[in-house]
Amino acid sequence: MDQNRHKNRRDDRLFDTARTVSTRTVVAFAVISCTLLVALPRPAHPGKEPVLSAPQVIVLHGLGRSSTTMWLLSHRLTKSGFDVRNIDYPSTKLSIPDLVRGLATEVDACCGQSEQPLHFVTHSLGGILVRALLAEHRPENLGRVVMLSPPNRGTELVDRVVSHPLFRWATGPTVQDLGTATTSLPNRLGPADFELGVITGSRSLNPIASWLISGTDDGVVSVSSARLKGMADFLVVPKTHTFIMNSSDVAREVIHFLNHGAFSSTTVSRRPTRLYRTPVKPPEPVIQETQDASIKREPT
Repeated sequence: MDQNRHKNRRDDRLFDTARTVSTRTVVAFAVISCTLLVALPRPAHPGKEPVLSAPQVIVLHGLGRSSTTMWLLSHRLTKSGFDVRNIDYPSTKLSIPDLVRGLATEVDACCGQSEQPLHFVTHSLGGILVRALLAEHRPENLGRVVMLSPPNRGTELVDRVVSHPLFRWATGPTVQDLGTATTSLPNRLGPADFELGVITGSRSLNPIASWLISGTDDGVVSVSSARLKGMADFLVVPKTHTFIMNSSDVAREVIHFLNHGAFSSTTVSRRPTRLYRTPVKPPEPVIQETQDASIKREPT
């Protein structure tokens, strides 16, 4: 009896030891397996491309405005898959050369070393700053540029009122170089030697300003002054200078140009906007129209 009991105890101890060893083995195996799963590279999913960083877009507002005015357009660009930098700058405090130097610093800091293309989307003065930037400090990864209502040939509005002290006080040193004279900065910069699309408006909220400007205008810039030699595409939309960047139709055209290098030919909806016209002026040439006559393509 005693021998049998002793044997049973010994067998129990052996089983307990075996169970302990077995448990430790399982735990060790699990730890090793998890470590290997984490350390080893995961196989690529068939049919799926590796995720790449998104194309970058720098957004620039116009004179006397802020980055807030470009928020809606920036949001739409982000939703379309772009990595957007909506940059603020003191448009009425510094001269254009100083603003360009500051912009060059911003570009180098955020986007200059990226392998993805770097696009620019601008409003009004922002387009002139980008032209000046690209003339002196062109990023190696430059993509495409879309300008909204840019005074690419200056604006007659500046010619008429730049001498007024109140106007000079309100707009700062920048605007003084945005007239239509051949010596003004926009006319000294030369033609576009990069992929450029220009969208400008044909409606105005300011009848007095439109009376001072020759031809169809958006209240600040005439359609003819927005044009630039060398541009890839040109579009006229029934929008005003102040709010052109908030149009969903304009945003779609901007995105289309950034992706394809040309504006689309889809119909753009017509929305009621009060139109002020100056005294009778000769019509501007129209070479091609989209399906909606409110948007006009003109020769580039």
